[in-house]
Amino acid sequence: MISRLFTTGYEGVNSEELLRKLKKHNINCVIDVRELPLSRKPGFSKSALRSNLARENIQYVHLKKLGSPRPVRYKLKADKDYEAFFESMSDYLDNQKESIETAYQYVKHNNCCLMCFEKLAAMCHRKIVARKIKERDGNGLKVENI
Repeated sequence: MISRLFTTGYEGVNSEELLRKLKKHNINCVIDVRELPLSRKPGFSKSALRSNLARENIQYVHLKKLGSPRPVRYKLKADKDYEAFFESMSDYLDNQKESIETAYQYVKHNNCCLMCFEKLAAMCHRKIVARKIKERDGNGLKVENI
């Protein structure tokens, strides 16, 4: 039975700091919830991140459909309306049940961490993804942002 799901953002940290944080919490699976797993920051694009995590025996999973769709991201950039953004994300994720289920199965069998860019979960769609996984669980899953 799972009891905890971690989330993190890599804003303001380098890849070594992220790895230390993951190891501190005994995370063995990172679920990347960016639609596009690309980054200008060294070590955070999909291939480099997967390699760095593999060296630490941490599984990397990219679930593109749990990322924020481009139109939703661009609307947020234009209007800065986070309330509307999170509502749009919740509606979008309601139609991504297969990807939520996939994420849930990883969470159920591993010590997982959802990862995106934003440092603060309060400013990131990953809080909505975590909420949907928690709803799917229905057994008191605790979400902790690290």
